[in-house]
Amino acid sequence: MSSLTVALAILGGLVLAAVIAYNTWSSRRNAPRQPDLGEDSQQGGALVRGAADDGSAGLRIEPGLDGHAHATDRNEPQFDAELPPRAAPASGGSERRGALDPLIDVIAPIALDGIVSGDAALAAMPATRRAGSKPVAIEGLNEKTGDWESPAAGQRYRAFQAGVQLANRTGALNEIEYSEFVVKASGFADAVGGAPDFPEMLDEVGRARELDQFASTHDAQLSFVLRARHAAWSPGYVQQVGARQGFVAGLLPGRMVLPAAEPGLPPVLGLAFDTQAALADDPTQSAIRELVLSLDVPHVARSEQPFGRMREIAATLAREMDGMVTDGDGQPLREDTMDIIGADLEQLYDTLDARDLAAGSALARRLFG
Repeated sequence: MSSLTVALAILGGLVLAAVIAYNTWSSRRNAPRQPDLGEDSQQGGALVRGAADDGSAGLRIEPGLDGHAHATDRNEPQFDAELPPRAAPASGGSERRGALDPLIDVIAPIALDGIVSGDAALAAMPATRRAGSKPVAIEGLNEKTGDWESPAAGQRYRAFQAGVQLANRTGALNEIEYSEFVVKASGFADAVGGAPDFPEMLDEVGRARELDQFASTHDAQLSFVLRARHAAWSPGYVQQVGARQGFVAGLLPGRMVLPAAEPGLPPVLGLAFDTQAALADDPTQSAIRELVLSLDVPHVARSEQPFGRMREIAATLAREMDGMVTDGDGQPLREDTMDIIGADLEQLYDTLDARDLAAGSALARRLFG
């Protein structure tokens, strides 16, 4: 074999090795980042356990706040049976309010001739607690405690009240929904031997429209998009990095939540990625190129400082994951833009406070639910 042949063979081998090395490097560079298996295993346990989650993807409203956001793809609202009772009326009456509140509910008193047992009330409850898209609730005045509460077995009640919510994120209470509420409440009243007193329908529907107008112009659901600059991320990598910021697994695949300080309250923030990537047969091969960090403003108390934490977490994730924080159109979000959003939010919080609908309160969560 001549020296030229040997030289060409060596050169060909070097070229082939270089091509293989480049392809290997390129494949590794573009492969989804995987979690560090050496991290504390307790972190993985937190992901498995998960946390309370409203499960809503919600309507994404890009920064900043224009005061005219009205969400349309929303969860169907429900009365929260665990809401704490409202403070006693200023008039000094001994009866304490339950979940129903005249600020956001139509309330129809139901007078009784005598005492009704909780078992009888439960048997008379409507089959469904909805009037169209609005939640319906019935509360009894406990003979012993003087509290308005959802009827319970073994208790005795000297009066009842039925209520339907005036507005939520599906819109204002309309005439058809009001009529359905009247039918349900009348059926309950007849069953327990009570006499309902319904407010004038047109007055209540008008009040519902006014409340809906206020709510629709003071709603805000913010979202930042974190986009990968180079290598994509695997679901395990996203979960691991998110867990370091306090996120835990949500109820839906591809969703993590940052729990509130008080158990049972809605999460402070959501972190979501492609559901199909989370459900893939081999998640390690799923390539995620963007995450959505979200805040449902009326659902989170101001004291949680949700927007400040949202900014901080977005910056940290971008740094650790080699990503870029953008709006929904892919435009980078600058610090001065963030400052403007923060100032708008402070004004929104003040407005909600002035209407007794403070962000994170039970009433705000119902109205903006």
